[in-house]
Amino acid sequence: MLRGLATVTLLADDVPAAARWYAGVLDAEPYFTRPVEGPAAYVEFRIGDDEDELGIMDARYATWASGQPAGVVVNWHVDDLPAAVERLETAGATVVQPATVRGEGWTTAVLADPFGNLLGVMTNPHWAAAHGG
Repeated sequence: MLRGLATVTLLADDVPAAARWYAGVLDAEPYFTRPVEGPAAYVEFRIGDDEDELGIMDARYATWASGQPAGVVVNWHVDDLPAAVERLETAGATVVQPATVRGEGWTTAVLADPFGNLLGVMTNPHWAAAHGG
């Protein structure tokens, strides 16, 4: 039934500011922006080896949101977890859960971006093996 990650959608009150922040963290520009003219209400990046989609949507359109960091944490594989956490903190993210060993080779951390979204980073030997790393 669930065949794979399609798009992870984050929320922001200021989509252009969030797009700039993520562009800096990811070293990539959004490939998709709507509307095309005027302030963005939605942007989307393609990132990583699988070109996973990371979208940022204007929070006004998220009728399900409570306004608090909550819900699902999507964990993105990183090769160097301490370096990833440091880079995110330097960029303005806040550690919500520090690096925690979950098993041999499996370590996770959770941060909140400056816009209130939870962002998980992890070392994942299964992902690394499937991608030649």
